[in-house]
Amino acid sequence: MVPMSERTIALVTGANKGIGYEIAVGLGALGWSVGVGARDDERRAGAVERLRAGGVDAFGVPLDVTDDASATAAARLIEGKAGRLDVLVNNAAITGGMPQEPTRVDPATIRTVVETNVIGVIRVTNAMLPLLRRSASPRIVNMSSSVGSLARQSGTAAERTTGLVAVAYAPSKTFLNAVTLQYALELSDTNILINAGCPGYVATDLNGFRGVRTPEQGAAIAIKLATLPDDGPTGKFFEDAGVVPW
Repeated sequence: MVPMSERTIALVTGANKGIGYEIAVGLGALGWSVGVGARDDERRAGAVERLRAGGVDAFGVPLDVTDDASATAAARLIEGKAGRLDVLVNNAAITGGMPQEPTRVDPATIRTVVETNVIGVIRVTNAMLPLLRRSASPRIVNMSSSVGSLARQSGTAAERTTGLVAVAYAPSKTFLNAVTLQYALELSDTNILINAGCPGYVATDLNGFRGVRTPEQGAAIAIKLATLPDDGPTGKFFEDAGVVPW
């Protein structure tokens, strides 16, 4: 067994199921030690058990991304266990439920979605930054969506590559993309690389399993961005095929 001091340490939020779980599987297959961030104790423990059964060096991290104290406690847990963090994958997200036509939506739905999908990312990232700064090659991956691309949402109906009308979820991903760019600008004089990744239309409980890609396929972009070389890009938005326009 390779000691933890010599392993790459990662934290994946929302890793108890779906894309997050498959990200943990993929990073664990690299020989990394992977923190399974999730707020539900039973689901988190079950995910850790399954990962370990598959040979992954996984450990549970109680984490509610909407709670300051929870994020702080998660950082302390990782510090005590490993002393640093090499990779943070901000995967936890919610849709807020559908439909979300802007003329009908409850403003409270927008607040709830933004609290998780945007503010939650900022909260967890800031809690983990002191640990990331101790890494030789720190990486931050924010899981976004093509519905957050204004370029892909605008234009004529024939030109649009996505036309989801969801005034809470889609703009939350646009907001997340902008936040990713802001972090990249602030951290440009450091060795921290931060990028957004689109998993594609993955069959998960967020969309009633209507997606056309598997969670494993959706996880691939996160694994790619988590393993970028030191001279890799930062402040960009990627999918499997390459750069996504903002």
